[in-house]
Amino acid sequence: MRSLIARSDNFPLVAPFRISRGVKTAADVVTVEIVGEGHVGRGEGVPYPRYGETIESALAAIESVRGAIEAGAGRAEINALMPPSAARNAVDCALWDLEARLAGKSVTALIGRAPVGPTPTALTVSLDTPEAMGAAALRLADVPLVKVKVDRSDPAAQIRAVRAAAPKPKLIVDPNESWTIAEVRNLQSLLVDLRVDLLEQPLPAAEDAALEGFRSAVPIAADESAHVAGDLDALMQKYQVINIKLDKTGGLTAALELADAARAKGMGLMTGCMICSSLSIAPALIIAADAAFTDLDGPVWLANDRAGGVTCTNGILTPASPALWGGA
Repeated sequence: MRSLIARSDNFPLVAPFRISRGVKTAADVVTVEIVGEGHVGRGEGVPYPRYGETIESALAAIESVRGAIEAGAGRAEINALMPPSAARNAVDCALWDLEARLAGKSVTALIGRAPVGPTPTALTVSLDTPEAMGAAALRLADVPLVKVKVDRSDPAAQIRAVRAAAPKPKLIVDPNESWTIAEVRNLQSLLVDLRVDLLEQPLPAAEDAALEGFRSAVPIAADESAHVAGDLDALMQKYQVINIKLDKTGGLTAALELADAARAKGMGLMTGCMICSSLSIAPALIIAADAAFTDLDGPVWLANDRAGGVTCTNGILTPASPALWGGA
């Protein structure tokens, strides 16, 4: 017989994290622990208001499947009972962790993958004045990849400030759904001139039909528009890259399915995260192994991470301890 523990945890940030939709000063997450046969499997989800999620709704969703979990339900059954969500992500990853510990193997060994190693990640310049963004980018001038959050106020100045301060790294520009198709068109030359490598979700998901047939000078990644493998057919004519986040897919199980399906359709992969602890990042690094772009700097923003978490040095993530997540 298993037992389930689900709770909310709060991790204050070292500095405000600003995007076009608002500001975060703490990471509010749902933590799941599933105890069975003397072992504990752990998982984390970050409920996201953009998708109508709250801490309370996530905990209620987990509570609704308590009986199934404690009766021994596996990942397939839970994925059928719960919709893709942060709540399902926490449960799915906890089940992966428990399965690995019961088997005496790592999660990567269970799925036939090589162990996760040090991984380059984007480090994010959050939205601010161009001057402040340039100052933040200056501290990242020698990392492999920078991601800049922009809005509609003056995206050209924002991107220029970051690129001037950090001329060497690869660059992702993320408007978080704040642009129009006219702005996407008008900023193409600038994106090329400033050597932008990826434009992430420029249009609102509900309005991205405007991208159908549009030939962008730089690849465009679907973030808020892309959740699970079933979304891909509708996205192929709009985007070249899929940003896979476990909180959107509802766990590692569905993320692996999405990654396989996207590759089969010739789409590029990006791996992203919410502002989170290392318990979210540990399973996401498995997806990152096959991604052209990795954006897993969520824990870097925390004043204090979980014990045994990832470390980040000059834009290179060292994986978390197996004691935190992932088994032997």
